[in-house]
Amino acid sequence: MNSEEFYKAINGDYLNTLNRLGNEQIVSHFIKEFKNDQTFNNLRTSYENHNIENAFLAVHTLKGICANLGFTELEKKASTLTEILRKRTFENFVHGIFLILGLVTVACVLLISIYLIVSGIPAIRQIGLVNFLFGKKWEPTAATPAFGILPFILTSIYGTAGAIILGVPIGFLASVYLAKAAKPKLRAVAESAVSLLAGIPSVVYGLVGMLVLVPGIRNAFNLADGSGLLAAIIVLAIMILPSIIKVSMTALEAVPKEYEDASLALGATAEETWFRVSVPAAKSGIAAAVVLGIGRAIGEAMAVMMVAGNVANMPSLFQSVRFLTTGIASGMSYAPEGLQRQALFSIALVLFLFIMMINAALNFFLKRGKAES
Repeated sequence: MNSEEFYKAINGDYLNTLNRLGNEQIVSHFIKEFKNDQTFNNLRTSYENHNIENAFLAVHTLKGICANLGFTELEKKASTLTEILRKRTFENFVHGIFLILGLVTVACVLLISIYLIVSGIPAIRQIGLVNFLFGKKWEPTAATPAFGILPFILTSIYGTAGAIILGVPIGFLASVYLAKAAKPKLRAVAESAVSLLAGIPSVVYGLVGMLVLVPGIRNAFNLADGSGLLAAIIVLAIMILPSIIKVSMTALEAVPKEYEDASLALGATAEETWFRVSVPAAKSGIAAAVVLGIGRAIGEAMAVMMVAGNVANMPSLFQSVRFLTTGIASGMSYAPEGLQRQALFSIALVLFLFIMMINAALNFFLKRGKAES
């Protein structure tokens, strides 16, 4: 009896298979052993139903019978099958852990969304959606309170856009240089500096900006105060550089070397190869770097609060402004229970929806670009 015939027996009509072998002693022994417990059928059914526990029991019984009958080769194969089942059990365990973690992440997003909606809708109903989103005055403590957040919205849009316009080209070109042209020693130093920038706390960026950048802007443009949108844009542009550089470098380094070799063999220069072959091949990773940069810029609060002036004015480069994030951070500490605190949750809801819309739009364009390519 060879292994092929043995596994034919496992997969179905084992009695007929054994009868064809012509060994009446083995046939009678197998009939006696499996007439009641149906081990072969249990094994097959367990595999079909992905029931690892029952499959373990069936294989264990199978292994013992093979040993009793002297089928050394088949006993070894049964042992191998046991190891496979153990590995599969571990894989299922790990898969279950990752599934639970994924569900926890989804649950956290849902809980945050529900909490913001429940906490933010009442204020929007009381104030009015149009007055809340398009009102130009934020005066929650005035005799006649005003809760217009249009200055916050426009400031966040202009500040994020300015940081992206300033930071993305610098980060992109730096990543191309470090990934393709820089010498190993220079690259090692630059990568260490980029990693250091990524690890600096936001409050340190804000402190340096307040002590160095704000006075520099004030002196350079002869202003009464250097705090404003321009200072916030510069600080945000510096803060998003590490994300853009590191992710873009990873994407560029993942481009197969054969692409560049083929381009160079056709007579293209190194620079043409980088920007016409490597960059297009890595565009999805570079786009992901830009998305990370936007998320970092629009969600920053502490550093922006320290350099932007934190005044609810309509956005202007050289005027103190307030972002959506700084409006929440600065108002939550002293806002009393009531409409003012509820309005801050409404701002958080607007910010949350704003970020979701940006991510959805960017993902749409990325998928559309992939489909066209």
